[in-house]
Amino acid sequence: MRPRVLIIGATSAIAHAVARRYAGRQAALFLIGRRLPALEANTADLTVRGAETVAFAQLDANDHDRHEAVLAEAWAAYGGFDVALVAHGVLPDQAASERSVAATLASFDTNAASVIALLTLLANRFEAQGSGALAVISSPAGDRGRASNYVYGAAKAAVTVFASGLRNRLYTKGVRVITIVPGFVDTPMTADLAKGPLWAAPEQVASDIVRALERGFGVVYTPGFWRWIMSAIRHIPERLFVRMKL
Repeated sequence: MRPRVLIIGATSAIAHAVARRYAGRQAALFLIGRRLPALEANTADLTVRGAETVAFAQLDANDHDRHEAVLAEAWAAYGGFDVALVAHGVLPDQAASERSVAATLASFDTNAASVIALLTLLANRFEAQGSGALAVISSPAGDRGRASNYVYGAAKAAVTVFASGLRNRLYTKGVRVITIVPGFVDTPMTADLAKGPLWAAPEQVASDIVRALERGFGVVYTPGFWRWIMSAIRHIPERLFVRMKL
């Protein structure tokens, strides 16, 4: 059976790499994103790559009042989904956020509140259908607060904990909830950051995400070595950690 795949934040590099993999499996794809030209371009690309069908809807994730209507449109199109991926977010300017409450809250709304709102609606729909896999992209930044990006990290920590609660809630309902934790990924969002040996391509991360959606469970770090890096970082004593200026 060809999978029915819903992707929110579908115009991001990682999300589109995931969609391309599913297109190669002749999946039925429903894309949700903010940028209409990118949605149209991605739809054409995925159709050429073999997707059975591709539909899309435009949504600014911070417009919470439209979440339910857009999801209802997606469900009406395909009658339900086998997998869903929530992949939207922004990388805020930490210094600007420190100077501005408004900037901090705007970042938190995009990276946490809007994600949690969508996960709530998706969880209810997946619970009602009694099957499926629901994945959300978090970040290692949410594993421990660091001076260099704690505004972003706090939002991702909220997503990680919320997804953990959903995983417990839906475990007996036939629904898997997977938290995807990518390390450094070379995407347009990180274009201004210096790259190094720990960086991965979106295609590598996409491969891990698809594998997790098929049979994964719990928290999935990608590439896998990030699980051990973050385990070590979490166990550094706080008095030492604050002196490391990470």
